[in-house]
Amino acid sequence: MKKLIILSAVLLSLSISSCKKYLDIEPVGKVIPTTVEDFRALMTSAYLGFPKHKALLAFRTDELTLNNGNDNFSAVKDIYSWKDAGQDGLTAPFPYITFYKSIFYTNQVIADVEAKAGKSAETAQLKAEAYLLRAYAHFELLNMYAKPYNSATASTDRGVPISTTIDIEQKFPMATIEAVYNQIFSDLAAGQQLLTVDKWDSGKNYRFSKRAALALSARIYEFRNEWDKALTAAQAVLTINNELEDLNVAGSLLPNDYKSKENIMSLEEVMDSRTSNASYISAHLLSIYDQTNDLRFHKYFSIDDLDYVSVKGNSDALKITFRNGEMYLIAAEAALQTGKNDVALQRLLDLKAKRLTPTYFQAEKTRISGLTAPDLMKEILAERERELAIEGHRWYDLRRYGQPQITHTVGTDNFVLIQNDPRYTIRFPKDAIANNPDLQ
Repeated sequence: MKKLIILSAVLLSLSISSCKKYLDIEPVGKVIPTTVEDFRALMTSAYLGFPKHKALLAFRTDELTLNNGNDNFSAVKDIYSWKDAGQDGLTAPFPYITFYKSIFYTNQVIADVEAKAGKSAETAQLKAEAYLLRAYAHFELLNMYAKPYNSATASTDRGVPISTTIDIEQKFPMATIEAVYNQIFSDLAAGQQLLTVDKWDSGKNYRFSKRAALALSARIYEFRNEWDKALTAAQAVLTINNELEDLNVAGSLLPNDYKSKENIMSLEEVMDSRTSNASYISAHLLSIYDQTNDLRFHKYFSIDDLDYVSVKGNSDALKITFRNGEMYLIAAEAALQTGKNDVALQRLLDLKAKRLTPTYFQAEKTRISGLTAPDLMKEILAERERELAIEGHRWYDLRRYGQPQITHTVGTDNFVLIQNDPRYTIRFPKDAIANNPDLQ
């Protein structure tokens, strides 16, 4: 058999009827992989096809104000106003199919890489990455299309379909949130057992590594309020490398730059050209920084005419998935939640020391050191909002932390997302529902 042959319909060109009946996916492939290089190419396809959803999610938050005069206005105005039902035909859809396309590629690697390319360090690493990317895709699907995790109801709350096979005859019914997390943890454990790469060099750090797997663990446990485990995972990441970009130093990089010393993994484009062009930074987000002494303010934002815009994205160099700044914040929050107040304070101060002018940092250190535990938690969450602005975290954090009321204005019309609004959980796309009634 030739090394590269066209894939059969039984493999990557799934039948339209079968796919749309269940997952509503239609992956497209070119070759049947047989070598390490072939499977690496397949994993690259899985990474490259990973959705660019976080830029759209930003429009649902309090981070952005809509630019009414931009050409992309029609694509995002319904998202900005939380009009999830009856959107016009110009509205940009949230991804669903594309998640399962990436998952399909990972399923192929998991099923075949060792059988066809042999067992080696290289194939173990590839299989590990496939498990981890599959886990991350299901995690992102859950946090878009399911309710926030609640341990009391997760076993009955509707989640998303689970895909772990390339068998097109298998049905993929809706799974509960807990069932999806069980699969995520299974994949996470399998991936961590097989990983051989501690960290990837810049340029290849869109791939999963040992540090990235730990960072994913820390985030998952944080989202599930499993604070001891979140703290252990975040501290493990920082034990390997605890460096931060020091914004007091000339020539320091944006913390989310793929070459940043605090980078862990740079897969996702969290601010694309459409989002950048169609938005300004909201008055709310601008107000939470000391605009003179918090060095992030002029590092993150720039003036465009009379309004501020983000400079944290719209560039391949600024893709980001995990970085140390997030790990410091997870460690601080988890430590406080488990009664380790001194650890929480120190992790928060370690981060602030690299983000604030020295004089202002000393004043902040004195202020924060005197806070009660409840006020220290408020400070940690406020710092999370400042540090991780426009990196795809805010919508998920709003969902997890009280689902507050937000008001957006379009022209002279005000739109309100009330506290605990059902729209804090995004509807499945219309085409997905039409082809899979289980999503209704």
